[in-house]
Amino acid sequence: CKEHNDALQELTDAGIYGPRRIPQLSELSEFVSARTGFQFRPVTGLLSGRDFLNALAFRVFFSTQYIRHHSAPMYTPEPDVIHELLGHAPMFLNPDFADFTQYIGLASLGASDDVIKKLAACYWFSVEFGLLIDFKGAVKAYGAGVLSSYGELLHATSPTNPDISIKPWDPEEAAHQEYPITTMQPVYFAAKSMEDAKIQMKAYCDRVNRPFHCVYDAESKSVFTDVDVYTRPVGMKYRPVDLSSREPL
Repeated sequence: CKEHNDALQELTDAGIYGPRRIPQLSELSEFVSARTGFQFRPVTGLLSGRDFLNALAFRVFFSTQYIRHHSAPMYTPEPDVIHELLGHAPMFLNPDFADFTQYIGLASLGASDDVIKKLAACYWFSVEFGLLIDFKGAVKAYGAGVLSSYGELLHATSPTNPDISIKPWDPEEAAHQEYPITTMQPVYFAAKSMEDAKIQMKAYCDRVNRPFHCVYDAESKSVFTDVDVYTRPVGMKYRPVDLSSREPL
């Protein structure tokens, strides 16, 4: 998509990306943080869905450091440095995308395991494999799983591919849509624009049933809640709370 291409060019012009040097995560993090507040932190492997999504609430994105095997350069079932730096990182320079991603993270704080699963599915069909359809009907990619895989990009954006279904972006439907993690996707969701995707995602997240409401303070990089919150002891089960009588924050 245009947002990704513009950001990739900006990273190249800034000297962070280029054919003669390996991008450094610390430099990238500093550059992106100055624009949208998102920071990149290294991680050795996959995190739990809850831990990963919770970090997004604080505008922190955990990035892997290893690279896919040279025998399979077209697609990797697990995130690697190519996926993170070519797929995810440029999009975090876009304010709408940054807000969109943080909405999912904020909604995950205090959420039940079932809600975490639904939010993870929304993340999968947007931040990872999201598409945009412009006013001319052209299919563009903004999800990192598509942008970082030449094979998946052709698979997802080919107008004559009979093996895929492209649905209008709807977080409610995406939350219940099953998906494979080791093969190319059979189903994609396409928004009209990043702003459209963001508006719909916020509306969905605002409806998530949680025991508290929270807001993010960019200056202190902190999340404030409307009730006192304590860390749940290990092994303690989530207990749903009826929020129907509560006033919105």
